[in-house]
Amino acid sequence: MALDKSIHHGKEHRKQYRKSAAFDTSCRPHGGCPWCERNRKFNDMKKRTAADEQVRDYRGDMEER
Repeated sequence: MALDKSIHHGKEHRKQYRKSAAFDTSCRPHGGCPWCERNRKFNDMKKRTAADEQVRDYRGDMEER
């Protein structure tokens, strides 16, 4: 009720959500929608895949011996 009243009287200064955040509640800052999650965690995923490849290479070298 109080928020509606402040909007009516022009006291609310928060910006409206834009783009997909306007219609998808999971697509908010630090949200869980797959698109935003991939964008936010891109560097982490790259480092994890590189580390996994190093482990696979190490294990492959150990099996050859």
